[in-house]
Amino acid sequence: MTLQKMLELHDLAKDEARRFPRKRDLASRLEQEEGRHIVGLVGARGVGKTVLLRQMAVDREDALYLSADTLERGDDSWELMRSLSTHYGFRTFLLDEVHFLDGASALLKRVYDFLDVRVVFSSSVALAMQESAHDLSRRVRMLELRGFSFREYLSFAHQLEMPRLSLEEIADRRWTAEHLRAGRHFDAYLRGGILPFALEEPEPLVLLESIIDKVVARDIPAVARLMVDELDTIRRLLRFIGRSEIDGINYSSLSRNLGITKYKAEQYVSLLERAFVLQRVLPAGTNVLKEPKVVMTPPCRLLYREWDDALGGLREDFFVEAMTQGGAAIEYLKSTRGAKTPDYLVEIEGQKVAAEVGGRGKGRERFKGVEVDRKLVFTHTTAPEGSRLPLFLLGFMA
Repeated sequence: MTLQKMLELHDLAKDEARRFPRKRDLASRLEQEEGRHIVGLVGARGVGKTVLLRQMAVDREDALYLSADTLERGDDSWELMRSLSTHYGFRTFLLDEVHFLDGASALLKRVYDFLDVRVVFSSSVALAMQESAHDLSRRVRMLELRGFSFREYLSFAHQLEMPRLSLEEIADRRWTAEHLRAGRHFDAYLRGGILPFALEEPEPLVLLESIIDKVVARDIPAVARLMVDELDTIRRLLRFIGRSEIDGINYSSLSRNLGITKYKAEQYVSLLERAFVLQRVLPAGTNVLKEPKVVMTPPCRLLYREWDDALGGLREDFFVEAMTQGGAAIEYLKSTRGAKTPDYLVEIEGQKVAAEVGGRGKGRERFKGVEVDRKLVFTHTTAPEGSRLPLFLLGFMA
């Protein structure tokens, strides 16, 4: 590819970015990054990494956007970047779909060592990007771009600009009437609005199903040495998790029901977590078997069960996602046989909070004997009911 052609594609990418004036919350974090380290954007397919890089190209005069899948066979990526830096004054390179580059890690290392430029890269193959971060060691800082928080969804889908809420503010009921009124959009968010591409895709779950198929068929084999029949086992594992009740999904239950070893169950879950399809939550305490509870990243569960049937699990999927986006450390409370305990233990800003998640019937009866700073019940309602708090408010923590 000639330098002129590359510059033309750069201009086209900037023109496309101008169609999307709104920016994800992570954009401000990127703008604050300083130093020479390489920044890698990691996230699931379809969460908006390409748009974010193109928006950076619009904002920075010294930035060049390059999608690696547009390079032609035989192009010397190093020589192209060196020439663009030396002769055209580009000091920031925004490399999209970097997994299309042969020897991407070696190229990024060489650029870091020998060119006075900054690099921000992304890839739709989240697993490959994390491998690159390991290879590049101290030279790279990885940032996660996840699906919309509920607050972001309201901004992008409904032009509602809402202030953030801390967990303490939610617990103390220091929200506004506007926050509560926004609860009417929560079900639409859970049904697929969390997916940024749902803004332009009328059937987001269809596209999500295709994305997960690519993760299993292409992304996972690219980073893990697996037999062909293991990919079918991974698909069965996802169906089993998606169609099962959320309690009791761990390595042992997956091993027992799928006829695989616990080692393989752990390997498959780890790969799917790194691809942002599953999430693991470790148990609290030191005298319990350290097997995590496995939940799905919302709204993946809706690919395997209808809304009414999936709702119980989907609420907990959302809770874990909201805590992750809110920067909280989260564990699940493992009970002894027959005993009732809250669902989760959350630690944030120096406080330990026991949280119960569920429908309108959930209450505080499970908190007996649990020693924490606060005890909270979150239910699927649009307004507080007695001691129960609306679950959707946690979507303002991100």
